[in-house]
Amino acid sequence: MRKIININQNWLFYKGVSEITPEVTGEAISLPHTWNNLDGQDGGGDYFRGTCLYEKVLVKSELPEADCYYLELRGANSSADVYVNGKHLAHHDGGYSTWRVNITDELTDEAKIVVAVDNSPNQKVYPQVADFTFYGGLYRDVNVVCVNKTHFDLDYYGAPGVKVTPSVEGKNAKVEVEVYTTELNENDTIVYQILDKEGKEVVKVSSKEKVVTLDIENVHLWHGKKDPYLYTCKVSIENGNKVLDDVSTRFGVRTFKIDPDNGFILNGEEYPLRGVSRHQDRKAIGNALLKEHHEEDIALILEMGATTIRLAHYQHDQYFYDLCDEKGLVIWAEIPYISNHMPGGRENTVSQMKELISQNYNHPCIVVWGLSNEITMKGADDPDLLENHRILNDLCHEMDKTRLTTIAAVSPCPINCEYIQIPDVVSYNHYFGWYGGETSDNGPWFDNFHKTHPNIPIGCSEYGCEALDWHTSNPTQGDYTEEYQSYYHEELIKTLFSRKWMWATHVWNMFDFAADARAEGGENGMNHKGLITFDRKYKKDSFYAYKAWLSDDPFVHVCSKKYIDRVEDVTKVTVYSNQKEVELFVNGVSMGKKEAEDHFFKWDVPNVGESTIVAKAGELEDSSTIRKVDTFNESYRLKEVGAVLNWFDITEKPGRLSLNSKMGDLMKSLRGKLFALSIFKTVKKKMDAAAKAEGKEPSKGMSAAGFEMSGEMMKMMNSFTILRLTSMMGMLNISFNKEELLRMNKKLNRIRAPKKDNK
Repeated sequence: MRKIININQNWLFYKGVSEITPEVTGEAISLPHTWNNLDGQDGGGDYFRGTCLYEKVLVKSELPEADCYYLELRGANSSADVYVNGKHLAHHDGGYSTWRVNITDELTDEAKIVVAVDNSPNQKVYPQVADFTFYGGLYRDVNVVCVNKTHFDLDYYGAPGVKVTPSVEGKNAKVEVEVYTTELNENDTIVYQILDKEGKEVVKVSSKEKVVTLDIENVHLWHGKKDPYLYTCKVSIENGNKVLDDVSTRFGVRTFKIDPDNGFILNGEEYPLRGVSRHQDRKAIGNALLKEHHEEDIALILEMGATTIRLAHYQHDQYFYDLCDEKGLVIWAEIPYISNHMPGGRENTVSQMKELISQNYNHPCIVVWGLSNEITMKGADDPDLLENHRILNDLCHEMDKTRLTTIAAVSPCPINCEYIQIPDVVSYNHYFGWYGGETSDNGPWFDNFHKTHPNIPIGCSEYGCEALDWHTSNPTQGDYTEEYQSYYHEELIKTLFSRKWMWATHVWNMFDFAADARAEGGENGMNHKGLITFDRKYKKDSFYAYKAWLSDDPFVHVCSKKYIDRVEDVTKVTVYSNQKEVELFVNGVSMGKKEAEDHFFKWDVPNVGESTIVAKAGELEDSSTIRKVDTFNESYRLKEVGAVLNWFDITEKPGRLSLNSKMGDLMKSLRGKLFALSIFKTVKKKMDAAAKAEGKEPSKGMSAAGFEMSGEMMKMMNSFTILRLTSMMGMLNISFNKEELLRMNKKLNRIRAPKKDNK
């Protein structure tokens, strides 16, 4: 029978070498492991990307006796080669899926296993351009699978060897079970068995066939978080009384559809999908997560009350999908076909999609396969890009006739383009209110899409804004304060959740995550759009805004607890709660009871001396402190780490522009437009110089972080300050020194600022 032996312990790691020689010394490590857990999170976009070697001596006598031995790698980013005793056995492209290598013939008494893992840039393996760190390493489990020569297939795209397809028929279900086998003999029999949640046998059939249909009477449906009921399918290959191999998989029986007017429908009931996206990394750990990390993430997402997770932007650990099955979370699963379409990458998109579907087919939590994310950054009319998507869409439907396909379209992507028509359902990544525009732009945009395409289900696959430990009583777009993030999500919750026809909404992101090229918000190397910090230790106020709408667990939360010193005479206090009524007390004196249909309770509170704020809802309560000060506490104000110039160092003149002016104001005058053109020319020269230094051809036209500088992009950039835009150029490895910025500011001081509209 099959035995799976974990071999995570006792490896040697060699960084940046292509072969092991007596002159190099390996570092003793255990798996999971990444070499970018620190330099991939500290900013600068300079984390090590190259080839590293992992070495282990495998002692055959310590393994169970078997006919065949497979090395199983659960995640090696992003390409890898396996050598046994110096012989090359396999190559794999794709850093997020399981793959296996038959090492039987090379497995000696003491076999030296070497895995060469490479995360260096190339033009064929996705992802290559994206706003997150591409951690290199053997960052998930490595096992040895020991089997009889007759076994369930271990070479089929890393899949479990059994494929379960249930269908509901009234109160009953038919369950088609298909198996993939190796070296099956005519005297062998396949035994199929279904067990209920308690382990009791529901049905058992012996057959020579590789595809059978089993019946479940009075089937117990998998119904999301309300009732995530799971059956188990066990299959074995038997010869007489001997079991040659066996595998099992859990599955759930459910029906679903996505309706353009009524959203997501589970087992005939409307079941709103409101949730988050998730990246798989952590502070100082990178992507080398342990089971307890996955469990903590699930617990936090459930605490918030989410019903869905978009697992971005790649295949996640099998253990996390298992947890989603158990907890009833509805999942969007996708491949890392992201940001930059590569003509040489089509084969890799196909292979990664085949692995994603084959390995995850049995998970009832998954309802859609994501074809791509923001792939039209350089335009939506590339024939090769469109053909690539048609191939992927057809492949998904061929491999899985039970699920739908989707895309996450970038905001400027035209709603009438051919790309939008390819998948079954569509979602858009919109950041109105953060990357340009206003929060109020979101509702009209989705209303227009729904009106224009009444038969295409539409969702919001990304929306969010960044917040660190900065605070203000006057939050504004781009200030990175916790207060602006709270305002933003209050507005987006009311906008998106009130449109029931939106098939799914996913906050970007549940947790802060590493994006080493970023230089924003005062902590470089990070994307801070999370509702929870990177270390999972602090829930930002916006987390509780969602909890108030989505969770049934009673609570009350006073916002801005870290914002104590305040200069205003009257300050606004915000409380989030899922209770009907909340009462606020200041130094023991009631400020009155309030009801709030939107779950956001607000009071104007006199700010005198030091005040203890207590919010009560029945037996529930939460508290904070505010203190009246004469001068604003500068520790609350954003200061860019390593910035060549901060906003307060900039000379401003009344009625004139400066680096602190918004791009939209700059573009309102002819002189401003000419100045903007000069900046773009400077950026283009820097981009060309950087490309030349790397031996690449200069790009044609203007682009920013992969985006073509179209009219839509300019519209999005209008709400950015000029200084913020220059700092964001760090994502392109383009920098301006202090002298350059001061010269820019001097020129801007000569341009009249537009008159403000007093309406």
